[in-house]
Amino acid sequence: MDYVYGPGKNHLFVPGPVNIPEPVLRAMNRNNEDYRSPAIPAMTKNLLEDVKKIFKTSTGTPFLIPTTDHYRHPALLLVDGVSSICALDFRMDEWGVDVALTGSQKALSLPTGLGIVCASPKALEASKSAKSVRVFFDWNDYLKFYKLGTFWPYTPSIQLLYGLRAALDLIFEEGLDNVIARHTRMGKATRLAVEAWGLKNCTQKEEWYSDTVTAVLVPPYIDSAEIVKRAWKRYNMSLGLGLNKVAGKVFRIGHLGNLNELQLLGCLAGVEMILKDVGYPVKLGSGVAAACAYLQNNIPMIPSRI
Repeated sequence: MDYVYGPGKNHLFVPGPVNIPEPVLRAMNRNNEDYRSPAIPAMTKNLLEDVKKIFKTSTGTPFLIPTTDHYRHPALLLVDGVSSICALDFRMDEWGVDVALTGSQKALSLPTGLGIVCASPKALEASKSAKSVRVFFDWNDYLKFYKLGTFWPYTPSIQLLYGLRAALDLIFEEGLDNVIARHTRMGKATRLAVEAWGLKNCTQKEEWYSDTVTAVLVPPYIDSAEIVKRAWKRYNMSLGLGLNKVAGKVFRIGHLGNLNELQLLGCLAGVEMILKDVGYPVKLGSGVAAACAYLQNNIPMIPSRI
């Protein structure tokens, strides 16, 4: 069957890819440019400096591709921050992280296609004597062109670079700490809704709860894949499937990126109707009410409108 758009906007609540803000879409709507022309290296230089801010590092070297160092272990510490950087508290320098990475399609709210890696001086030094096979992701290729001031050993996506510029501008306009606080609110509101529905979070310990995605356990008589299918077919909403061992047992609600509280409430209302559709005895409005009660007392004024 041919794909047909549903009325209105698709409600995208998977844990990546995420909704792309209009300013980012507009910034990417441009023709190709020669990445060796003066404009692209100048923009790349500014982007790399601003990327350091989202990793909270002053010494790390970014490449566009909570713990501490108290362990005193010679191994380098690498953090997979794909679903957390720009959404959760992350402090590369303070926590002694050697390599951190994220992707464009998560909290940065860009299309898939841009990997961002930030390496500490220790990691850069270690790479000089590393024996691992490296081709496309050899830092030395990038560093050589960084020193030349042209930055790109291979052809980048010009459109994604302009999109990244717009995405970072939105984050800095809101304030990185405010962005993180917003994700904290949405994670808490979602968990309160799940509790009001009488369902459980797949994450067993509270300290492991995520403020970017919530995996919801369903009763044994419900196939969670049916919830995801129903969301798409009837309500034009995308939810995440359970994977591997929890396939069919959980569905996932993504709440990350350029997303506000009212959008989240729309998602929660949709989930309630879907739960009713598949035979779960949910009280319509229960989860939305729980989330509303929390959010109404915790949403601050928009900083730029005060």
